[in-house]
Amino acid sequence: MTAPAAALLLVFHYLPTLGNVIAFQDYNPFVGDDPVEAFLYSEWIGFGNFEALFADPLFWDAVRNTLTITAFQLVFFFPLPILLAILLNSLVSGRVRGFVQSVVYLPHFFSWVLVVTFFVQMLGGAGLLAQEMREAGMQPWNIMTNPDTFIVLVTAEAVWKDIGWGAIVFLAALAAIDPNLYEAAAADGAGRWRRMWHITLPGLRPVIVLLLIMRLGDALSVGFEQFILQREAVGRDAAEVLDTFVYYQAIATQQWGLGAAAGLFKAVVGLILILTANKLAHRLGEQGVYSKS
Repeated sequence: MTAPAAALLLVFHYLPTLGNVIAFQDYNPFVGDDPVEAFLYSEWIGFGNFEALFADPLFWDAVRNTLTITAFQLVFFFPLPILLAILLNSLVSGRVRGFVQSVVYLPHFFSWVLVVTFFVQMLGGAGLLAQEMREAGMQPWNIMTNPDTFIVLVTAEAVWKDIGWGAIVFLAALAAIDPNLYEAAAADGAGRWRRMWHITLPGLRPVIVLLLIMRLGDALSVGFEQFILQREAVGRDAAEVLDTFVYYQAIATQQWGLGAAAGLFKAVVGLILILTANKLAHRLGEQGVYSKS
Protein backbone atom coordinates (compact mmCIF):
# COMPACT_ATOMS: atom_id res chain seq x y z
CA MET A 1 0.00 0.00 0.00
CA THR A 2 2.91 2.36 0.61
CA ALA A 3 4.61 1.49 -2.69
CA PRO A 4 2.86 4.21 -4.79
CA ALA A 5 3.69 6.92 -2.25
CA ALA A 6 7.29 5.67 -2.00
CA ALA A 7 7.56 5.70 -5.80
CA LEU A 8 6.27 9.29 -5.95
CA LEU A 9 8.81 10.40 -3.35
CA LEU A 10 11.60 8.61 -5.19
CA VAL A 11 10.76 10.04 -8.62
CA PHE A 12 9.77 13.59 -7.69
CA HIS A 13 11.85 14.27 -4.55
CA TYR A 14 14.91 12.06 -4.20
CA LEU A 15 16.03 11.65 -7.81
CA PRO A 16 15.78 15.42 -8.55
CA THR A 17 18.17 16.11 -5.66
CA LEU A 18 20.92 14.67 -7.85
CA GLY A 19 20.47 17.77 -10.00
CA ASN A 20 22.00 19.88 -7.23
CA VAL A 21 25.35 19.06 -8.80
CA ILE A 22 24.77 21.84 -11.35
CA ALA A 23 25.14 24.34 -8.50
CA PHE A 24 28.86 23.60 -8.82
CA GLN A 25 28.93 23.74 -12.62
CA ASP A 26 28.64 26.28 -15.41
CA TYR A 27 25.76 24.15 -16.57
CA ASN A 28 24.84 24.16 -20.24
CA PRO A 29 21.85 21.95 -21.13
CA PHE A 30 22.79 22.08 -24.81
CA VAL A 31 26.12 20.30 -24.35
CA GLY A 32 25.77 16.71 -25.48
CA ASP A 33 22.75 14.84 -26.77
CA ASP A 34 20.95 14.15 -23.48
CA PRO A 35 20.78 15.49 -19.90
CA VAL A 36 23.36 12.98 -18.67
CA GLU A 37 25.92 14.21 -21.18
CA ALA A 38 25.07 17.80 -20.27
CA PHE A 39 25.97 16.98 -16.65
CA LEU A 40 29.18 15.25 -17.68
CA TYR A 41 30.42 17.84 -20.17
CA SER A 42 29.46 21.07 -18.38
CA GLU A 43 32.43 22.91 -16.90
CA TRP A 44 33.05 22.32 -13.17
CA ILE A 45 33.53 25.66 -11.40
CA GLY A 46 33.33 24.63 -7.74
CA PHE A 47 31.83 27.36 -5.56
CA GLY A 48 31.83 29.94 -8.33
CA ASN A 49 28.04 30.12 -8.50
CA PHE A 50 27.84 30.64 -4.73
CA GLU A 51 30.46 33.39 -4.88
CA ALA A 52 28.48 35.17 -7.60
CA LEU A 53 25.26 34.65 -5.65
CA PHE A 54 26.57 35.99 -2.35
CA ALA A 55 28.19 38.97 -4.09
CA ASP A 56 24.88 40.01 -5.66
CA PRO A 57 23.10 42.70 -3.58
CA LEU A 58 19.79 41.74 -5.23
CA PHE A 59 20.11 38.29 -3.66
CA TRP A 60 20.46 39.69 -0.17
CA ASP A 61 17.53 42.05 -0.80
CA ALA A 62 15.44 39.00 -1.70
CA VAL A 63 16.63 37.14 1.41
CA ARG A 64 15.76 40.12 3.63
CA ASN A 65 12.28 40.46 2.11
CA THR A 66 11.67 36.71 2.44
CA LEU A 67 12.70 36.56 6.09
CA THR A 68 10.73 39.72 6.92
CA ILE A 69 7.56 38.30 5.38
CA THR A 70 8.09 34.94 7.09
CA ALA A 71 8.55 36.57 10.51
CA PHE A 72 5.50 38.80 9.99
CA GLN A 73 3.32 35.85 9.00
CA LEU A 74 4.56 33.75 11.91
CA VAL A 75 3.25 36.43 14.27
CA PHE A 76 0.04 37.47 12.49
CA PHE A 77 -0.96 34.38 10.47
CA PHE A 78 0.29 31.25 12.24
CA PRO A 79 -1.91 31.67 15.38
CA LEU A 80 -5.11 32.33 13.39
CA PRO A 81 -5.83 28.71 12.30
CA ILE A 82 -5.44 27.69 15.95
CA LEU A 83 -8.00 30.27 17.06
CA LEU A 84 -10.35 29.29 14.24
CA ALA A 85 -10.11 25.61 15.16
CA ILE A 86 -10.92 26.40 18.82
CA LEU A 87 -13.89 28.54 17.78
CA LEU A 88 -15.24 25.89 15.41
CA ASN A 89 -14.78 23.18 18.02
CA SER A 90 -16.82 25.22 20.51
CA LEU A 91 -19.88 25.37 18.24
CA VAL A 92 -22.62 23.16 19.60
CA SER A 93 -24.57 22.76 16.37
CA GLY A 94 -22.89 20.28 14.04
CA ARG A 95 -24.80 21.70 11.06
CA VAL A 96 -23.54 25.25 11.71
CA ARG A 97 -20.02 23.96 12.27
CA GLY A 98 -20.07 22.02 9.00
CA PHE A 99 -21.36 25.05 7.08
CA VAL A 100 -18.70 27.38 8.51
CA GLN A 101 -15.96 24.81 7.82
CA SER A 102 -17.05 24.48 4.19
CA VAL A 103 -17.06 28.27 3.73
CA VAL A 104 -13.59 28.83 5.22
CA TYR A 105 -12.07 25.79 3.47
CA LEU A 106 -13.24 26.81 0.00
CA PRO A 107 -10.70 29.60 -0.77
CA HIS A 108 -7.82 27.13 -0.36
CA PHE A 109 -8.83 25.54 -3.66
CA PHE A 110 -8.75 28.86 -5.53
CA SER A 111 -5.65 29.65 -7.59
CA TRP A 112 -3.53 32.63 -6.63
CA VAL A 113 -4.62 34.32 -9.85
CA LEU A 114 -8.22 34.21 -8.63
CA VAL A 115 -7.29 35.31 -5.10
CA VAL A 116 -5.29 38.33 -6.30
CA THR A 117 -8.05 39.22 -8.77
CA PHE A 118 -10.60 39.12 -5.96
CA PHE A 119 -8.50 41.49 -3.84
CA VAL A 120 -8.01 43.83 -6.82
CA GLN A 121 -11.77 43.94 -7.41
CA MET A 122 -12.39 44.68 -3.74
CA LEU A 123 -9.41 46.88 -2.76
CA GLY A 124 -7.91 48.14 -6.04
CA GLY A 125 -8.06 51.68 -7.37
CA ALA A 126 -11.22 50.86 -9.32
CA GLY A 127 -12.50 48.35 -6.78
CA LEU A 128 -15.56 48.33 -4.58
CA LEU A 129 -13.92 50.00 -1.57
CA ALA A 130 -12.44 52.83 -3.67
CA GLN A 131 -15.78 53.50 -5.36
CA GLU A 132 -17.60 53.65 -2.04
CA MET A 133 -14.99 56.03 -0.61
CA ARG A 134 -15.24 58.33 -3.67
CA GLU A 135 -19.02 58.42 -3.36
CA ALA A 136 -18.58 59.38 0.30
CA GLY A 137 -16.27 62.24 -0.72
CA MET A 138 -13.09 60.60 0.61
CA GLN A 139 -9.76 59.92 -1.07
CA PRO A 140 -9.40 56.18 -1.80
CA TRP A 141 -6.63 54.33 -0.01
CA ASN A 142 -3.69 53.08 -2.00
CA ILE A 143 -3.73 49.42 -0.98
CA MET A 144 -2.87 47.21 -3.96
CA THR A 145 0.07 49.29 -5.23
CA ASN A 146 1.56 50.58 -1.97
CA PRO A 147 4.99 48.99 -1.33
CA ASP A 148 4.96 50.15 2.31
CA THR A 149 1.91 48.02 3.16
CA PHE A 150 2.60 45.15 0.74
CA ILE A 151 3.58 42.80 3.56
CA VAL A 152 0.17 43.33 5.20
CA LEU A 153 -1.58 42.77 1.86
CA VAL A 154 0.11 39.44 1.09
CA THR A 155 -0.50 38.26 4.65
CA ALA A 156 -4.20 39.16 4.38
CA GLU A 157 -4.40 37.27 1.09
CA ALA A 158 -2.73 34.23 2.65
CA VAL A 159 -5.08 34.37 5.65
CA TRP A 160 -8.18 34.53 3.45
CA LYS A 161 -6.96 31.68 1.28
CA ASP A 162 -5.50 29.23 3.80
CA ILE A 163 -6.81 29.89 7.30
CA GLY A 164 -9.55 27.29 6.93
CA TRP A 165 -7.23 24.70 5.47
CA GLY A 166 -4.67 25.29 8.20
CA ALA A 167 -7.30 24.71 10.87
CA ILE A 168 -7.90 21.09 9.76
CA VAL A 169 -4.88 19.70 11.60
CA PHE A 170 -5.80 21.53 14.79
CA LEU A 171 -9.39 20.32 14.59
CA ALA A 172 -8.10 16.76 14.36
CA ALA A 173 -5.91 17.36 17.41
CA LEU A 174 -8.88 18.78 19.31
CA ALA A 175 -10.95 15.72 18.45
CA ALA A 176 -8.28 13.54 20.09
CA ILE A 177 -8.61 15.28 23.47
CA ASP A 178 -10.55 13.19 25.97
CA PRO A 179 -13.96 14.86 26.64
CA ASN A 180 -13.87 13.47 30.18
CA LEU A 181 -11.13 15.98 30.96
CA TYR A 182 -13.50 18.86 30.20
CA GLU A 183 -16.27 17.27 32.25
CA ALA A 184 -13.97 16.73 35.22
CA ALA A 185 -12.65 20.29 35.01
CA ALA A 186 -16.19 21.70 34.80
CA ALA A 187 -17.20 19.62 37.80
CA ASP A 188 -14.29 21.13 39.73
CA GLY A 189 -15.55 24.62 38.91
CA ALA A 190 -13.24 25.49 35.99
CA GLY A 191 -14.79 28.00 33.60
CA ARG A 192 -14.52 28.12 29.82
CA TRP A 193 -11.25 30.05 29.81
CA ARG A 194 -9.57 27.84 32.41
CA ARG A 195 -10.61 24.71 30.51
CA MET A 196 -9.11 26.16 27.33
CA TRP A 197 -5.89 27.18 29.09
CA HIS A 198 -5.33 23.94 31.03
CA ILE A 199 -6.81 21.34 28.65
CA THR A 200 -7.25 22.64 25.08
CA LEU A 201 -3.93 24.44 24.63
CA PRO A 202 -1.81 21.67 26.25
CA GLY A 203 -3.59 19.19 23.99
CA LEU A 204 -2.70 21.29 20.95
CA ARG A 205 0.86 22.05 22.01
CA PRO A 206 2.58 19.04 20.32
CA VAL A 207 0.90 19.84 17.01
CA ILE A 208 1.67 23.56 17.34
CA VAL A 209 5.35 22.82 18.00
CA LEU A 210 5.54 20.38 15.08
CA LEU A 211 3.96 22.77 12.58
CA LEU A 212 6.05 25.66 13.87
CA ILE A 213 9.23 23.65 13.30
CA MET A 214 8.11 22.74 9.79
CA ARG A 215 7.29 26.37 9.06
CA LEU A 216 10.71 27.50 10.26
CA GLY A 217 12.31 24.94 7.96
CA ASP A 218 10.41 26.54 5.10
CA ALA A 219 11.31 30.07 6.18
CA LEU A 220 12.99 30.96 2.88
CA SER A 221 9.96 29.89 0.83
CA VAL A 222 6.99 32.24 0.99
CA GLY A 223 5.54 31.39 -2.40
CA PHE A 224 6.04 32.27 -6.05
CA GLU A 225 2.73 32.88 -7.82
CA GLN A 226 1.39 35.31 -5.23
CA PHE A 227 4.45 37.53 -5.48
CA ILE A 228 5.14 37.38 -9.19
CA LEU A 229 1.54 38.37 -9.89
CA GLN A 230 1.93 41.56 -7.81
CA ARG A 231 5.61 42.34 -8.37
CA GLU A 232 5.05 44.90 -11.12
CA ALA A 233 2.33 46.69 -9.14
CA VAL A 234 4.42 47.39 -6.02
CA GLY A 235 7.96 47.17 -7.39
CA ARG A 236 10.87 44.80 -7.01
CA ASP A 237 12.10 46.32 -3.74
CA ALA A 238 8.94 45.26 -1.90
CA ALA A 239 7.93 42.07 -3.73
CA GLU A 240 11.23 40.40 -4.63
CA VAL A 241 11.59 37.15 -2.67
CA LEU A 242 13.97 34.26 -3.23
CA ASP A 243 11.61 32.36 -5.53
CA THR A 244 11.08 35.35 -7.83
CA PHE A 245 14.81 36.17 -7.65
CA VAL A 246 15.63 32.69 -8.95
CA TYR A 247 13.13 33.10 -11.77
CA TYR A 248 14.29 36.52 -12.95
CA GLN A 249 18.02 36.21 -12.28
CA ALA A 250 18.57 32.53 -13.11
CA ILE A 251 15.82 30.88 -15.12
CA ALA A 252 14.91 33.86 -17.31
CA THR A 253 18.61 34.51 -18.03
CA GLN A 254 19.41 30.76 -18.36
CA GLN A 255 21.96 30.85 -15.53
CA TRP A 256 20.94 27.40 -14.37
CA GLY A 257 23.88 26.92 -12.02
CA LEU A 258 23.12 30.18 -10.21
CA GLY A 259 19.50 29.14 -9.71
CA ALA A 260 20.56 25.72 -8.41
CA ALA A 261 22.98 27.41 -5.99
CA ALA A 262 20.15 29.58 -4.64
CA GLY A 263 17.92 26.53 -4.23
CA LEU A 264 20.66 24.58 -2.46
CA PHE A 265 21.27 27.57 -0.17
CA LYS A 266 17.56 27.57 0.75
CA ALA A 267 17.64 23.83 1.47
CA VAL A 268 20.72 24.02 3.70
CA VAL A 269 19.35 26.97 5.68
CA GLY A 270 15.99 25.20 6.05
CA LEU A 271 17.69 22.04 7.31
CA ILE A 272 19.69 24.01 9.87
CA LEU A 273 16.54 25.79 11.09
CA ILE A 274 14.62 22.50 11.42
CA LEU A 275 17.42 20.81 13.37
CA THR A 276 17.86 23.84 15.64
CA ALA A 277 14.12 24.22 16.30
CA ASN A 278 13.77 20.48 16.89
CA LYS A 279 16.64 20.57 19.40
CA LEU A 280 14.91 23.43 21.20
CA ALA A 281 11.64 21.46 21.22
CA HIS A 282 13.42 18.52 22.88
CA ARG A 283 14.75 20.86 25.57
CA LEU A 284 11.18 22.05 26.20
CA GLY A 285 9.96 18.47 26.56
CA GLU A 286 8.25 18.13 23.18
CA GLN A 287 8.84 15.39 20.61
CA GLY A 288 9.19 17.74 17.65
CA VAL A 289 9.69 16.28 14.18
CA TYR A 290 11.38 13.16 15.52
CA SER A 291 11.83 11.79 19.01
CA LYS A 292 15.08 12.23 20.89
CA SER A 293 17.20 9.08 20.81
